[in-house]
Amino acid sequence: MRERIRAFTRAFRRRNGWHKIGVAIGLVIVAFALTTLFRLLRDIDIDKVVVALRLTSPYQILVAGGFVAASYVTLTFYDYFSLRTIGRRDVPYRVAALASFISYTIGHNLGATVFTAGAIRFRIYSAWGLCIADVVKIAFVTGLTFWLGNAFVLGAGLLWEPEAASAITQLPPWINRAIALTGLAIIAGYLLWLMPGPRTVGRGGWRVTLPCARLTLVQIGIGVLDLTAGALAMHALLPADPSIDFVTVQVIFVTAALLGFLSHAPGSLGVFEAAMLVALPQFQKEELLASLLIFRVLYFMLPFGAAVLLLSVREGWLAARVSARNACAAAAKDRQLS
Repeated sequence: MRERIRAFTRAFRRRNGWHKIGVAIGLVIVAFALTTLFRLLRDIDIDKVVVALRLTSPYQILVAGGFVAASYVTLTFYDYFSLRTIGRRDVPYRVAALASFISYTIGHNLGATVFTAGAIRFRIYSAWGLCIADVVKIAFVTGLTFWLGNAFVLGAGLLWEPEAASAITQLPPWINRAIALTGLAIIAGYLLWLMPGPRTVGRGGWRVTLPCARLTLVQIGIGVLDLTAGALAMHALLPADPSIDFVTVQVIFVTAALLGFLSHAPGSLGVFEAAMLVALPQFQKEELLASLLIFRVLYFMLPFGAAVLLLSVREGWLAARVSARNACAAAAKDRQLS
């Protein structure tokens, strides 16, 4: 197993030449986020935050929890779709769901998502005969699903509400709208490029045949459903006064989540909160912070605990099965000798 992990690490490094640049960008984002967070929270009244937490109704938490659960269910289709894209239709949904949930949840909460999630995927899928190249292909297709979904949601949202992300991007609405049009144009161009016939990327054993235009629409839909469910959870937890429309919350949520993802901070900790606090100044800071704390528990902490528990149970079950098999083999050998 150690040799397999080392091989995966070498493959990861070969396929990620931009890794150092990504880390540098992440450190810059984290530095800005922590500075902003300190500035916003230095005069916070903790007692008011506690009061806001207590005043949050169980119904709000229940509704938000339902949307979080829907988001994680949608997340399982990232791997299921990817497995079918690379031709591994023999792997059942339950295995894809387990690998997707555990790898994404633990990977995102620990940071360095691509490597951490990839190592967990390899551990689970290797039992089904998938090699390192297959896991890298799955990571590529799931990443494509993630970015297509983000590009579509942000593009449509910024086109409708270009002012929504201005507090975060520090750009005027017309530039945000231009970015939205550019993103949607790229998606349209990508779909047109896929229409003539099958398209492949990569070389040799790393070659991936991309989904056709029709399946790419399904791929975009998976990403959109995931992001929409997460944004609905956040919207359900926001204070009732002042009221805010869902599209604005969705644009802000996706922008904040993207910044958190690019920062490589464990669980987007600090980066997501800073972006949300900056983008929603109409709410009292203490009330908004209470909403963000509840969201972090529902969206990050509880799923992380569940993922660790599932992985531990799986590993314990595998270890017990190996021990039982070895015991049976030893007993059989003793009978032969006697």
